[in-house]
Amino acid sequence: MSWAISTLAVGIVTLLIIQMKFYPYFWDDLMYYVKVRRVGWRMMARMKRGVVTYLQCFELQATNIPDKPFIVFEDQTLTYRDVDVRSNKLANVLKSHRGLKHGDIVALLMNNEADFICVWLGLCKLGCEVAFLNFNIKSQSLQHCLDRCGAKTLVIGSDLVKSLDEVLLMLTDGGIEIWVASESSSHQNVKTLLDKLDSASPEKPVVDAPQPNLMSNFLFIFTSGTTGLPKAARISHIKAVMCMAFLRLCGACADDKIYLTLPLYHMSASLLGIGGCIELGATCVLKRKFSASQFWKDCLKYDITVFQYIGELCRYLVNQPKTLEEVAHNVRLAAGSGLRADVWKEFIRRFGKIQIREAYGLTEASIGFVNYTDEIGPIGRASYFNKLNLPFEFLKCDPQTFEPLRTDTGHCIKVSKGEAGLLVAPVVFTNPFLGYAGDKAMSEKKLLRDVFKTGDVYFNTGDLMLQDHRDFVYFKDRIGDTFRWKGENVSTTEVSEVLGSLDFLLDVNVYGVTVPGYEGRAGMAAVVLKDGHELDGKRVYSHLLHTLPPYAWPWFLRLQTSLDMTDTFKQQKGLLVKQGFSPDTVQKPVYLLDTSQKTYTPLTAQLYDDVVSGKIRL
Repeated sequence: MSWAISTLAVGIVTLLIIQMKFYPYFWDDLMYYVKVRRVGWRMMARMKRGVVTYLQCFELQATNIPDKPFIVFEDQTLTYRDVDVRSNKLANVLKSHRGLKHGDIVALLMNNEADFICVWLGLCKLGCEVAFLNFNIKSQSLQHCLDRCGAKTLVIGSDLVKSLDEVLLMLTDGGIEIWVASESSSHQNVKTLLDKLDSASPEKPVVDAPQPNLMSNFLFIFTSGTTGLPKAARISHIKAVMCMAFLRLCGACADDKIYLTLPLYHMSASLLGIGGCIELGATCVLKRKFSASQFWKDCLKYDITVFQYIGELCRYLVNQPKTLEEVAHNVRLAAGSGLRADVWKEFIRRFGKIQIREAYGLTEASIGFVNYTDEIGPIGRASYFNKLNLPFEFLKCDPQTFEPLRTDTGHCIKVSKGEAGLLVAPVVFTNPFLGYAGDKAMSEKKLLRDVFKTGDVYFNTGDLMLQDHRDFVYFKDRIGDTFRWKGENVSTTEVSEVLGSLDFLLDVNVYGVTVPGYEGRAGMAAVVLKDGHELDGKRVYSHLLHTLPPYAWPWFLRLQTSLDMTDTFKQQKGLLVKQGFSPDTVQKPVYLLDTSQKTYTPLTAQLYDDVVSGKIRL
């Protein structure tokens, strides 16, 4: 018996040693898999009780925890019951005065405020499909968005009414009825909502509607690209409910106070953030807009324990002057996407023991990753267990067109570990793709057919990913943000990270520009200097020499006082690309890489002419 026990013990120890050496993240992967499965079982148990949709999940919490604060906004605190009752009243006003019914499409144009959520849920109670509009869109884009989603009703925030001045007549002539979340209106054709609430019933309106279909459309969310007009992505009920699990999967709990500064028209805030709070039964502290200088003060004031980030938000924080509040807070968890490795390291070093949960996701599809380890840099893991939850693959693609390469049989090819590939995921029940409203061609363009076998359909994310030999997944680039130079693909993200690590640069935006006589695009970077610093061309050159291959070096640097960003902190590249590197067009200081002097030198009109004529070769 003792011999058998000793043998078993030796075997277990041997297995553990093998596991630690060759599969060091086995237990992390397994525990996350179990967590995902538990969330799935929880969802299925709710569905058996008739709680199927995003709205029904909220109504369940309003029943279970009616007196718990749900939304804290400025000087308002609304409990789950408060939001439930107010959304009922708003729904009854719109039903009786507008005649809204199940299946109607309503556009919502509001800044972050408590009534954004109340109006949205009220419209859901009527069975309407809501379209979230970016509050920064101009007249042309507004008309485009309404046309794309087919909305005939627009609900607008009181502080945004003036933005309609130029298009009000056009909208009303086009059959759009406009309602403002206010008690009064300065426009005759804009009807008011809030003055009718006192006389509205607090009970949920009775609506003649069929049982909810998880695969049917719930929302329209307009994807915010860096160029072009927005696309109206259809969001299914199943996608919305799956998004609600994000904060729980990241480690948040019901006792957390979750700070949300991202715009609510974006999926990250509305589905992951607000939805995540509903799923947990947690409290959301909602901010009208992000403020780097106010951030840690708010964390102290509201006793924040979790916050969501996206894009460059964390980099703005590390670039702020040091304050007492930044280390006196109780924040324990930050969840989001787009955090660069260099900023990640500085964030942890400077702001205390905050657990980072970097993730990746898409508006249009459910495929996503969460980095549930302490490894800095990756967006997640491509382990065996994670592929069981949501299958995905990385495909070889053409370096110029980025179309997937296919074999003689017409099927796609998987990349090897350590090689960047196009992320795709099969279109299935848990990963539906309902397409873009009013754009069948664009919808079809996102689908790949006959990928591994005849008849299969995969969603093309358009993102290049790399799976390393430890099964960590790294975001490499969005196809539109990659340019080709000297026969090589240049990652704007990679070059931005390299330049961004220089201590005298505050902000960097990398892109490619056309140069007469050359194929592809030459690298160019718009940079913002930190206060009190000057451009040190020799240091930039030396830094590039040691960090990037020569084909990835930016040939041009453009000095800016600031960089234009979208509301989700994505850099705007379109205008920069269009203006190119001509000093006359740019009208900002432009510098040219001088490899002979190992520095960047001011680009004069003469030097520009020499580059364009080919006298100076790049």
